[in-house]
Amino acid sequence: MSVPRKVMIHEVGPREGFQFEQITLPTEIKAEFIEALARTGLKDIEVASFVRSDVVPQMADAESLVAKLTPYPNVTYTGTYLNVRGLERASRTGKLRLKHGLTISASETFSQRNQHASHQEAYDQLAKRADIFRDWGIGSVSLGVAAAFGCNFEGDIALSKVLDWIRRLEELAFAKDLEVDEIRLLDTMGWANPKSISESIEAIHGLWPGKPISLHLHDTRGLGMANAYAALLLGVSDFDTAVAGLGGCPFADHKGAAGNIATEDFVLLCQEMGIETEVDLDALIKCALMAEVLVGHPLPGKVKAGGNLNRYRQK
Repeated sequence: MSVPRKVMIHEVGPREGFQFEQITLPTEIKAEFIEALARTGLKDIEVASFVRSDVVPQMADAESLVAKLTPYPNVTYTGTYLNVRGLERASRTGKLRLKHGLTISASETFSQRNQHASHQEAYDQLAKRADIFRDWGIGSVSLGVAAAFGCNFEGDIALSKVLDWIRRLEELAFAKDLEVDEIRLLDTMGWANPKSISESIEAIHGLWPGKPISLHLHDTRGLGMANAYAALLLGVSDFDTAVAGLGGCPFADHKGAAGNIATEDFVLLCQEMGIETEVDLDALIKCALMAEVLVGHPLPGKVKAGGNLNRYRQK
């Protein structure tokens, strides 16, 4: 594989970031921030999670937020859900591209902590979800493995275990007459390193040749951008990122651990490698600075302080 000519960035800051913060922002402020992101050239923005408001009060306004959003040409707003009820709520908005996937954690302990479900219970829930996808006429899904590189509760996760889960999810999808459009690896607790990233991608390329790979990378231990670089070298062109590094890792051992890789840092990396993102980096930096003001504390992204190198080249 060679370095991709262009990448697709899925901005998850407004959902994953604001969901993690201990403040609840007014709906109007969220909408203004999301629309500012939409004007940067980002094509895919995850805006809300349709979950129980008593569990995640920051997402209690999911429906009203989506209703307020102004459509922008070539910009897709997306939402997430954990169960059938959440899927139904998200569908009723009529304004979102819903992510249809079958994702399971490679760590059973994490599954129990995050979803209150054992591996078998989580798999059974996915089977029910697959039935709904089929009944709704949804023809394809992504296959995802969370905690795909390691877990704070179980330690290193063997690559063989991840590949076994991908096979099981693929069998489930095919049994429900669903095609598989991509394979997603989620470094949920920031255990990946460039070596494990490369080994995982090469293994998937070997077993599922031609199948697109998507990465959800956390920068919990400072290796997020190195991991993204390793993936780019192997042709991966689909990444989740969060503006300014919004969010965090609730399963890290210490408070303040970074969350997803910062969007503006990743855009700079791509810019310097000659990879097209179609994102206005200067406009994105302004959004990153705005995010820092909204949450009221420093965020881990670097480029919002260091600046766009192209601005210095133009002097």
